[in-house]
Amino acid sequence: MTTMTLTFDAVDEPKPGPKWAARWARSWPDYEAWFIARGGDTGPSRADCRAALKHHMPELIPTYDKLVVIAGGSDRAARFLSTWCPPPYLGGCSLAAVADRNDVRLVRNYDLSPELNEGLLLRTEWTGRAVMGMVEFLWGLSDGINDAGLGVALAYGGRSETGEGFGITTILRYVLETCETVDAALAALKRIPSHMAYNVVLADAAGRTASVELAPGGGATIMPQAIATNHQSKGRAAERPGFTRTVERLAHLKGLQAGPRDLGRHFEKEPLRQVRYSQGFGTLFTAEYDPKLQSLLLSMNGKRWRQTIDGFREGQHTADYSHASGSDATVSMPMGAESGADWSAGAMIDWTRLAMDYAAGRGQEISAYLPDTLVSKSEAA
Repeated sequence: MTTMTLTFDAVDEPKPGPKWAARWARSWPDYEAWFIARGGDTGPSRADCRAALKHHMPELIPTYDKLVVIAGGSDRAARFLSTWCPPPYLGGCSLAAVADRNDVRLVRNYDLSPELNEGLLLRTEWTGRAVMGMVEFLWGLSDGINDAGLGVALAYGGRSETGEGFGITTILRYVLETCETVDAALAALKRIPSHMAYNVVLADAAGRTASVELAPGGGATIMPQAIATNHQSKGRAAERPGFTRTVERLAHLKGLQAGPRDLGRHFEKEPLRQVRYSQGFGTLFTAEYDPKLQSLLLSMNGKRWRQTIDGFREGQHTADYSHASGSDATVSMPMGAESGADWSAGAMIDWTRLAMDYAAGRGQEISAYLPDTLVSKSEAA
């Protein structure tokens, strides 16, 4: 069953040190198991991974090398941290950026299972520039802002094919470490290949906003509005759009009439907010970035943290999603009695594995997600 709580930590560590080491020690066993199970050991060599990082994002090499040492220096850890041609992964999100003469906002909902997010808001100065954002893969970012007022956030592009490239979270880390404006960030995104399809929305302190679709293996398409969900305008259609409701959410964003100061509250309502936590697809947090103030308002199922680059405060909060689970539980997949499963035991379905399989386009009959003992009992009856 999906865990219905997620503990968020706000951590300030200018240079990689004991705090990052503690996080690595806590998270690496799960990541290592995932890396092995998804074929990571058959990927590029350690030397090739570092060479790719040095070629495309050389400014990150000193930090990368230090993190590898802190992580113990193994080949597997070094390859994992490079995120060069990693195993495929996915997620769901809604993004939008709006600016007027006085204000700018970049807002994102992060939609996934509570088991699949690190819950880490980290402030760093790894390359001399202050960066604050939500961590993925222990040093990458799903969204964040830097001390120049550049904000960025990602959304899964909706299809599972891969190409030669980096994990998107490392690319976003690079953008915030090296860029000050949306235009500079777009140049970097066009140059650095992503290994999967992703959508990225950006905003800067000057009021420039943009949305770009990244193709697997390289290629970037600038979109007319600074919004994104979990499908793209080109290439293959999104996999399982009925499950992610990506088309519905994008249509809502296209018609949204909201100024910068009002944008965040729209993300706390349906259809942008998702509450199907037991199915592995609920809004874990809403992040509202203000590039002019270099600030973040992080909403975690009712709890709000306000953080700034210069006034960052460490803390911890555990969000409980159990009260919201199941209130929006319609799933676009067969669930009829013909499957032969005992649906009175539906609470024992492995919803996390089901959600990931369907989002990746490899969904099975839903009885496959029941414990084997229950399926056998049903078949015997």
